[in-house]
Amino acid sequence: MLLAIDVGNTHTVYGLWDGGSWLATWRRSTSPEETEDQLAAWLHGMFALSGLPWSIEGAICGSVVPAMNDALARLCDKWFRVPLRFLERGDQVGMAVLYNPSNAVGADRIANALGALARFEPPITVVDFGTATTFDAIDRDGAYAGGAILPGLRIGSQALFDRAAKLPQVDFVAPPTAIGKNTVHALQSGIVLGYAGAIDALARRIQGELGGGIVIATGGLGATFLGLCETLERYEATLTLEGLIIASERLSTSSRLV
Repeated sequence: MLLAIDVGNTHTVYGLWDGGSWLATWRRSTSPEETEDQLAAWLHGMFALSGLPWSIEGAICGSVVPAMNDALARLCDKWFRVPLRFLERGDQVGMAVLYNPSNAVGADRIANALGALARFEPPITVVDFGTATTFDAIDRDGAYAGGAILPGLRIGSQALFDRAAKLPQVDFVAPPTAIGKNTVHALQSGIVLGYAGAIDALARRIQGELGGGIVIATGGLGATFLGLCETLERYEATLTLEGLIIASERLSTSSRLV
């Protein structure tokens, strides 16, 4: 089994891959202050609850939170006796990167592109709903063409709540109508439907520059927006993890060839 770890700013997703499917995936708050032993205690419980043996053959991580990296590396070394391989910016994973500079693209975005290319024919647009919402564009030749970054729904709306004392915090669900009949529905219209409109507008612009192609969603809120955005055609919950597995295989192959 291979352990894939996707460290995001808000959540970290762990997945166990058996070579053909995911045996289990778990989501946990990203906590840089945790030690390797605390991580192991929680992860051991997840293995046990899933009926899985406490053993892996390898591990790959894509992280946008450097403060988490040492504890995760020690977790794998101490508790699994395997090294943790990190997908680093600039790693050669068999995909051309047209970004400038090419090593400025985060590991999560490279993993998203690799996962998307394994499932769909390019051109492809990946929309990852995380702390920031990112758009990753893959052109007809299968190259990473670039993308866009905008504030995530949670942090964007939190800024509104923090600065407007009388506005209540609301659940991120669509209201019955775009015309809100009360403050909660008016907020949900602006926040949720407005955000969906922004996603559609940017996705269409990117599709226009790519010459079409499928638009897929991933990330924590991706499923919520699948039915709200006209451009989103699929939701792939494990896309980033799958990209990490592909990267691990390609990095291992390139290491053997050196």
